[in-house]
Amino acid sequence: SGIIKTALLNMDRENREQYQVVIQAKDMGGQMGGLSGTTTVNITLTDVNDNPPRFPQSTYQFRVPESTPPDSPVGRIKANDADVDENAEIEYSVTEGDGYDMFGITTDKDTQEGIISVKKALDFESKNLYILKVEATNIHVDPRFLYLGPFKDSATVRIQVEDVDEPPVFSRPAYIMEVKEDVPINTVIGTVTAQDPDAAKNPVKYSVDRHTDMDRVFNINSGNGSIFTSKPLDRETLLWHNITVIAAEINNPKQSSRVPVFIKVLDVNDNAPEFAMFYETFVCENAKAEQLIQTLSAVDKDDSYSGHQFSFSLAPEAATTSNFTLQDNRDNTAGIFTRKNRYNRHEMSTYFLPVVISDNDYPIQSSTETVTIRVCACDHRGKMLSCNAEALIHPTGLSTGALIAILLCIIILLVTVVLFAALRRQRKKEPLIISKEDIRDNIVSYNDEGGGEEDTQAFDIGTLRNPEAIDDNKFRRDIVPETLFMPQRTATVRDNTDVRDFINQRLKENDIDPTAPPYDSLATYAYEGNGSVAESLSSLESVTTDGDQDYDYLSDWGPRFKKLADMYGAMDSDKDS
Repeated sequence: SGIIKTALLNMDRENREQYQVVIQAKDMGGQMGGLSGTTTVNITLTDVNDNPPRFPQSTYQFRVPESTPPDSPVGRIKANDADVDENAEIEYSVTEGDGYDMFGITTDKDTQEGIISVKKALDFESKNLYILKVEATNIHVDPRFLYLGPFKDSATVRIQVEDVDEPPVFSRPAYIMEVKEDVPINTVIGTVTAQDPDAAKNPVKYSVDRHTDMDRVFNINSGNGSIFTSKPLDRETLLWHNITVIAAEINNPKQSSRVPVFIKVLDVNDNAPEFAMFYETFVCENAKAEQLIQTLSAVDKDDSYSGHQFSFSLAPEAATTSNFTLQDNRDNTAGIFTRKNRYNRHEMSTYFLPVVISDNDYPIQSSTETVTIRVCACDHRGKMLSCNAEALIHPTGLSTGALIAILLCIIILLVTVVLFAALRRQRKKEPLIISKEDIRDNIVSYNDEGGGEEDTQAFDIGTLRNPEAIDDNKFRRDIVPETLFMPQRTATVRDNTDVRDFINQRLKENDIDPTAPPYDSLATYAYEGNGSVAESLSSLESVTTDGDQDYDYLSDWGPRFKKLADMYGAMDSDKDS
């Protein structure tokens, strides 16, 4: 049938996992002379959970410093399981021991190890040795193999706590102290205590962190930790003072600890009551006697546990001579009433009424406050019409006319500044010689033809023929000079009688002159030359000549000169006749 079956009972994958079986098939029923063929079959045994976890050793030992913080690992242990995959998954737990509450164990899913960690803070001086019983259990158990025994194992773990030099420890996590605000300087208000938890019991010194007491209101005895005042206190200025006290070992100052100290300043009745606001009121000239004109109230900076109780009265000097009376309402308020029927503001425009305010605390504090009362004209309903005190009518500040005047001055100043800036921007460089042509082309038109070479008064041709007579220090007059650069001149050619050479020489100088303007410039020297080959064509000169002139050649010049030839030809004919 070709069915492959096991030949042995209780095959163990942990001993052998892979098998190779060679199968042979023969025809002719397996008789002699039949043909056969073979094949190889690979057989793999799958795993079942038939092996419990086992610790390789029964006892484990670890050491941990007492300064190790909670949740920090201490060490790892591992139980071996011959199975694979999920059959080898293990869960660790602490079952018993004196360190049950101090240490815990978790399972690393990747390595199947048990990680022992700290649960609470350790203290070498309290306990330095812990013994734990740790158990490893299979998670997936096959009921078919329970007869092989319990699928778990246990081991003992001993953890030794090592001593570490620790900072001092205060007796409390925080201190709250109280002190009255009127205590004298150097009064002790409380004491803090700290000691070295190590076996050496090193001495401790105390100090105040000055970052928390910048004003140095408090100080501390470095030996016994007593806190005392170094400056006067005022509850109304600062109710709570929160300072920090530092305790450090004398032998090792780096080992230090801090504790907050909250100091409450208790109230003492050292402030007199005063008006709740500044009182300035008015009374009408037509007021009647016993008319209420103002209600007063008071405040006290001090604290009262049973509530403030103020009493109001007129100062002794005003109790009998005043034109007003004061009535205490017994509810921390008082009313000012008129004593007579009419008042005259021309006789007395302002009254100053002194009022004495007292409290009922111990020691009793009192103060004298002043109420300003102005006499004003009122209508029949008691509404003020006019009064000498402008503060009662107009709000404090400048009048409308003054504000308008200030605003106008500011506007005029701004306009002046803007005009001045605009004039400065419009200021431009103007040429000394104004031309109708565009000045940017730098072409200067003098509009003067001159009298020619024979006009020695308008222009001296000798200057052109004698270059050495030119003043080198003269500058151009057609533009405003900006920088006074001395023009560079080349050596003058001696006996230069030809004006053409003189012009070429000046042209060359201007080409190589670095101070020349960066644009084209046209200079006109007004020299006509040596003369015309055709000589003069002036009709005036022709009249002055004595000889006869032959104008027949004008007929040869073309139709443009025909009329001229006819005119002079006609003159010759008349002369002959």
